[in-house]
Amino acid sequence: MKIAIGNDHAAPELKLACAKYLEEQGFEVMDMGVAAGEKCDYPDAARRVCKMVLSGMADLGILICGTGIGMSMAANKFKGIRAACCSDTFSARLTREHNNANVLCFGARVVGEGTALDLCDVFVKTPYSGEERHEKRIAKITAIENE
Repeated sequence: MKIAIGNDHAAPELKLACAKYLEEQGFEVMDMGVAAGEKCDYPDAARRVCKMVLSGMADLGILICGTGIGMSMAANKFKGIRAACCSDTFSARLTREHNNANVLCFGARVVGEGTALDLCDVFVKTPYSGEERHEKRIAKITAIENE
């Protein structure tokens, strides 16, 4: 599985820790973020990661900014992206199982490294359930997106 990961200037160290962890788990990680000392507006990082997911070059995306909120707002502007801002593993698991989320967002100023690694682990390893009730709801989200 290929994971595109991006960050703004609030999260270069946490992005590197998450990328390293995912690579150790056997995932191919594509770094779409910035290094320490570089400036980046979160919509720019969100664009790079979402384009990778939408093109099929990445299976899932992970975006990290200060709170995760700006990244999730920007990511959800892309048709076909279902981004979720999560600070706990229960939410990360259910957003994959129920919402078939394809981008995880979280904040470097909100979660520590241990929680961030757990979020990444749960998000990339949890499959979408594909249950009819969830399919129906995702179809409604898509319909809103197409209005």
